[in-house]
Amino acid sequence: MAASTPAGHHWKFFRTGELDQVALETGADLLNLEHLDQKLWVALGCPVKGIELDEKTLALIDTDNDGRIRVPELLAAIKWAAERLKETGDLLKGAESLPLSAINDSAPEGKVLVASARQILANVGKRDSVTISPADTTNTAKIFAASPLNGDGVITPEATDDPEAQALIKDIIATVGGVADRSGVAGVSAEKADAFFVELQAYLDWVQQSSSKDIAVLGDATDAAVAALKAVRTKVEDYFARCRLAAFDARALAALNREEKEYLAIAAKDLSITAEEVAGLPLSKVHADGVLPLIEGVNPAWTAALATLHKAVVTPVLGAAKTSLNAKEWSELNAKFAAYETWLGGKAGTSVEKLGLVRAKELLSSKARAVLTTLLAKDKALEPEFKAISDVDRLTHYYRDMRALLHNFVNFADFYSPDRWAVFQAGTLYFDSRSLELCVRVDAVSPLAAMSKAYIAYIDCKRVGLPPMKIAACVTQGDSDYLFVGRNGIFYDRKGRDWDATVSSIVDNPISIRQAFWSPYKKFIRMIEEQVAKRAAAAEAESNAKLAGAADAAANADKTKAAPVPPPTPKKVDVGAVAAIGVAISGAVTAFTLILGYVFQLKAWQYPLVLVGLMLVISAPSMIIAWLKLRQRTLGPILEGNGWAINGRVKINIPFGTALTDLATLPPGSTRSLEDPYEDKSVRRQKRIWTTLFVLLVLGVAASWWLRSWPFQPKPVTAQPAAAVAPAN
Repeated sequence: MAASTPAGHHWKFFRTGELDQVALETGADLLNLEHLDQKLWVALGCPVKGIELDEKTLALIDTDNDGRIRVPELLAAIKWAAERLKETGDLLKGAESLPLSAINDSAPEGKVLVASARQILANVGKRDSVTISPADTTNTAKIFAASPLNGDGVITPEATDDPEAQALIKDIIATVGGVADRSGVAGVSAEKADAFFVELQAYLDWVQQSSSKDIAVLGDATDAAVAALKAVRTKVEDYFARCRLAAFDARALAALNREEKEYLAIAAKDLSITAEEVAGLPLSKVHADGVLPLIEGVNPAWTAALATLHKAVVTPVLGAAKTSLNAKEWSELNAKFAAYETWLGGKAGTSVEKLGLVRAKELLSSKARAVLTTLLAKDKALEPEFKAISDVDRLTHYYRDMRALLHNFVNFADFYSPDRWAVFQAGTLYFDSRSLELCVRVDAVSPLAAMSKAYIAYIDCKRVGLPPMKIAACVTQGDSDYLFVGRNGIFYDRKGRDWDATVSSIVDNPISIRQAFWSPYKKFIRMIEEQVAKRAAAAEAESNAKLAGAADAAANADKTKAAPVPPPTPKKVDVGAVAAIGVAISGAVTAFTLILGYVFQLKAWQYPLVLVGLMLVISAPSMIIAWLKLRQRTLGPILEGNGWAINGRVKINIPFGTALTDLATLPPGSTRSLEDPYEDKSVRRQKRIWTTLFVLLVLGVAASWWLRSWPFQPKPVTAQPAAAVAPAN
């Protein structure tokens, strides 16, 4: 089958699994994919995670970072790679390593790629290699560690031998923070360096403002004085407010100084001058005169703070002899230091303050800033060359993985291939004497799964050291007699790791025509077994009840006098019921006799045909239903429950399903002993007797039929008709 696009490209299609799929054989096929009608693509989207393909490759293709790959993104990735390779068809090789000779070095961009690839190989110790692989390009830490200048705009202390520049870089990292270099080491970017020097200058300007006498009224001691003021300001304001209230009304004195019961409550506890209760009391005894003592008669919890206030603030301004303050003097002290507090509130460059004023001045006047600026400029100049390293990494991933992605997206060639695995096949599940190869990783049970018409077992897989996962395993051969929730097996992933597997839920659908044929008989046998079990359980319950009643009667025989048992009332015979039973029996006997009459009229060779016909009548409905469902069995709903967008009808017909599930068979050339030491001898003997009787019966019927038609058997003599006698005249 062939089709043409508007671009004039001639397509080839192949049919596998009753699905027409486009063949991807040449670079021209890849370049013309954008002209191929998307209705002919098998898939239109796939998830980035949960499939057996390098997630980094898928992430590179997923340019919008939405966790899914769509057709435009795949086409863009093909176009990007085609522009950098001599032959676009090389993407279909699926080779592990990219030959440097395959890169299109005739263009300037290609030359940079080759140079970058050689630089990578040199950095990882493969200078003489002529190929490069994703394993070489992925180790970015090792690649960029070999070159301190790597075009990422970040300078580390190791990028220079100048001790002043190294110290400057470390100071910037310690104050305004660093940026991770491509090698993983913390360094400095141009933005961080500029922010650091802006902060440094702002801090220096702010400090220089404090040299004014209007601000630093006590010189270097001003800062300590302001700290002492702030430490007691709230309590001092509280004290003077209480004093003003006492001056207004003397009756408030008792309440303002706290009641006696509060002191009794405090005294009942383990007393400490730093206790919260003591610290909450006024600074001193409240008086209407409004004078606050600083040394004597003060709250014990505030003695040290008031002493510091007296030493750092009152003594330099009012003299050491001043041991008390009134409200006016307190206000004047605060006003004197108000300018300094305002200056403190406008502090700038706080992030670099810990370096100190001396170090700040030294850095602003040193040559280290010029050295750092030069290094940043050199690193910036290398950006195109080192950006190409990322492009080399992208190209190696595309070169290795694009074939697999295309053959599990544009077509499903890998899925139908006898010697390849599809990217959505997670591994092999072993349980119930079979191995299942169609196992798909899923996040949860999907309501769409039933639409696949496949028998699906959802499996919970666990392995020590790894997060648990769930898979959907399709059973496509055998029967479901011993498949049930809770059954255990072993799952081997694509890396060969074994997982404990437990069936968590089942989507029931026909597995095979053979299973459907025997299904009615198995159901009939199960019904008989269930009825026998129910009757046995009922009989056992009735027997236990009788035994319990007899035991109870025997245990209480000496406590109660046995009452005379009345004779049983004779049951009346229902004539109508007897007549109905007789009619039913008569009808059944008549029908049975009629059937036997027809049976005995049959010839011997007709008996097997009747038996086969009867079995077909019983099994045909389930076989037809199974056949219809097996013809509709498809993979799409299973994958769509895991984030795929399946466009084609990916069928799993009976022959292909047989290939996806293997039943246990003995290896060729094996020998088997049928002597079972634990076999039930009586059952085997009965089986042999019944088998012998059946064979003898068949032989007897065949012999009787053969003897009746034996050619040497004498023919029976038939009577000749008497001659007609003429009537007498």
